[in-house]
Amino acid sequence: MAVNTVKGWLSVLEATHQVIILRPYFANVGKRLVKSPKVYLTDVGLLCHLTGLKDPDHAKTGPLGGPIFETAVLTEVVKNLLSRGAEPQIYFWRTSSGQEVDFVVDTGSALIPLEVKLSATPRPAMAAGRFRLTWEEDGL
Repeated sequence: MAVNTVKGWLSVLEATHQVIILRPYFANVGKRLVKSPKVYLTDVGLLCHLTGLKDPDHAKTGPLGGPIFETAVLTEVVKNLLSRGAEPQIYFWRTSSGQEVDFVVDTGSALIPLEVKLSATPRPAMAAGRFRLTWEEDGL
């Protein structure tokens, strides 16, 4: 399939709110357009169906539990911002060394990092090293 065809269909899915496309955060807007984005389905039920998950417990405890939860959190953040009349400016952040933050919400006056973990017992260590954003390495 041609790349332009995929891009065209992806833009239709985004315009109809079937997917959310997150681009990496960079202070330099040009870099955002060049780096690979992440694509999230907005319907968690459809996501589970397409991956063959029919049992809620398997969806929660299986290998896709984290990504499914991350998708659910993202859609709720987007809905919350839209209901307030704000245009969601949400990105992800990752360094070349592998450190990452799941979502970075740009409010215009602040950057809010969100780290999503599926756990009944979250601990501070789960987010250790996640928020060491630097101007030099990451363009922030």
